[in-house]
Amino acid sequence: MDNNDSQNNRSGNQYTNNSCTQSRSAERNNKENRLGKKPNPNRKKLIIAISAVVVVLLAIFGVYKWMQAKKAADSIFSSADIQKARDVSDTLKQGKPISILLLGTDTGALGRNFRGRTDTIIVATLNPKKEKMTLTSIPRDTAISIPGYTDYAPSKINAAYDLGGAGTTIKAVQQLLNIPIDFYGLINMGGLEKIVDGVGGIDVTPKLTFKYGNADVKKGEKIHLEGAAALDYSRMRHDDPLGDYGRQTRQRQVLMAVLRKSDSATALLNQKFMDSLQKQTQTDLTFDDLLALSTKYRVATHHLKSTHLQGVGTVIGGGDYEVAQPDEMERVTKFIRDSLDLEPAKTGTSGLDGGSSNSSQGSSSSDATGNAATAQQSPAPSQQQDNTQQQTTTNKTNTFR
Repeated sequence: MDNNDSQNNRSGNQYTNNSCTQSRSAERNNKENRLGKKPNPNRKKLIIAISAVVVVLLAIFGVYKWMQAKKAADSIFSSADIQKARDVSDTLKQGKPISILLLGTDTGALGRNFRGRTDTIIVATLNPKKEKMTLTSIPRDTAISIPGYTDYAPSKINAAYDLGGAGTTIKAVQQLLNIPIDFYGLINMGGLEKIVDGVGGIDVTPKLTFKYGNADVKKGEKIHLEGAAALDYSRMRHDDPLGDYGRQTRQRQVLMAVLRKSDSATALLNQKFMDSLQKQTQTDLTFDDLLALSTKYRVATHHLKSTHLQGVGTVIGGGDYEVAQPDEMERVTKFIRDSLDLEPAKTGTSGLDGGSSNSSQGSSSSDATGNAATAQQSPAPSQQQDNTQQQTTTNKTNTFR
């Protein structure tokens, strides 16, 4: 090969190499241009517009849900029509412990009918600072002279609502135990089925094996209950060795299970849940109060303690009553006041002659038909204190500070 051919080959190779280099450079530049290319202004505006529409729709949906929840809350509001023992609005505002009297009636299961006796009476306390909640059951047959209705004494405490409504029941409980009741909530126990369904059912661990209606449970085995089964689970009484005291324990179980699933603002925006409450519940908690409970007080459900007021089965004037003895009333008074961060105080009074100890907060005694101290007594269920031990106090301070 001569020099000219060799030179031509080198020139050709150089040209080829330069072409490949330029091609690769062009490809790289095109790729960089693609990666760094600014979005089309019209496309960017379209994305912003769509995002704005979505935000607006979500806001409208949220406001709608909020208004629906408020409407439902307003529909279940019913004032107790009494002067409360303390400033409940200030108590809520400051996030202090509060008490709610929970009442259950088993009448009007198919409609909104709240007349009748309250066979479920539970004092609930919520202490957000201690992240603690307590539930204290009061037997429906507890003997008492009902404030404002002393002519009917002796009466069973479950008659207080039938005689004078929620306000009278609040007064009766305050008189009996010398504790402040800040709010009340009444539920038609027949409607408990819909409320449990509204929160998607509940989980409980039975303390007794039994089959009653839709409830078929075994002791110690956790089970998921839908509404009908939960209602029957909380209703069964005659096959329970502890009778009504055993039923009270199961009612507290069901109640706590519902509260654990409905203690947030999300539940307030659940229309199915609010609809179930609207038809089956009444309370003097306003919508703002309920929101406060779902935010400031929801931590109180982290720890639960429960107990009940233990009575002695007693026949008075031919009727069967549960008579709470002074030391037992003192124990329960201390249990509730401690949970409310209140100073120790003397317990209340049944208001019956020969009955429990008196305090200045209780109403005057009346001439009862029969004397609880000398009446014929029948065996009472064995005393079960759940998560508490019996304690007494001697401090006679009697305020709701």
